[in-house]
Amino acid sequence: MREIVIALLVLTAACTALLAAMPWLLRRRGVELRRTRFGLTLVFDSEDADGTPVRLLNVNGTFQSVSYVPEALRFELACVYHRVMAEVIEGLAATRERPLRVMVMGGGGYSLPKYLAAYVPGARVDVVEVDPAITALAKERFFLDECLERTGAERDGRLRLVNDDAWAFLRASDEPYDVIVNDAFSGKRPLGPLATGEGARVIREHLAEGGVYLANVRCACEGPRSRTLHEVEGAFGREFSRVAHVPEWPDEPQKPGNNVVVAASAALGLPEGAVGAR
Repeated sequence: MREIVIALLVLTAACTALLAAMPWLLRRRGVELRRTRFGLTLVFDSEDADGTPVRLLNVNGTFQSVSYVPEALRFELACVYHRVMAEVIEGLAATRERPLRVMVMGGGGYSLPKYLAAYVPGARVDVVEVDPAITALAKERFFLDECLERTGAERDGRLRLVNDDAWAFLRASDEPYDVIVNDAFSGKRPLGPLATGEGARVIREHLAEGGVYLANVRCACEGPRSRTLHEVEGAFGREFSRVAHVPEWPDEPQKPGNNVVVAASAALGLPEGAVGAR
């Protein structure tokens, strides 16, 4: 019995020492470790498939944002689903004489807001991020501060950063949005009532006439891991006349990915590759 107790004490001491040394070990490998509201957060650099340097944000084991590192590309979009969303927003902005009101639920690395601030001057964007530590990371490590300085988007009111629960903020809003983007998720499950009838009603009630809802739904498009996508499309199909999704992996529908759900109550030019339009 004594030997077992001694072994357990030694093992506990070794584990404690390893955990204490973990931040130092990660820094040696170029990985920054921070604690945020939704768990341990890692920031580190890598390369994309073309060899372009990128910076990644991983929260509690889930990748939540990617940004290009080269100065000329820092406000460009590295993720396919963000490019799809930007295509829809740019198309709407081009048809409006007044500024396009956009709400982005969830900041992360602020990839889409940075792009809109830099390249879509006709958009007025409110970004609602619940965790101020994530916004601080975006400013320090994902070039959000640089974007705000270079574009002047915060000074001239084109980009507003809000620290709040996105669903609560939307419910309290008294002015409708032309576009609502839901890019808030935690692990494999979306945050808030994304897949419910309540969520769909809240979105519809806060969209202007001709408005569009865009959501990042992280799952497969077919098979047993596609349940979340079908729940979302079903809920929004009861509130909107047009619902479709753009898969991240159209040739591998059973592979989990960041798929864009599009919902609208007016005619809308859907992005290439949209599935299930009606």
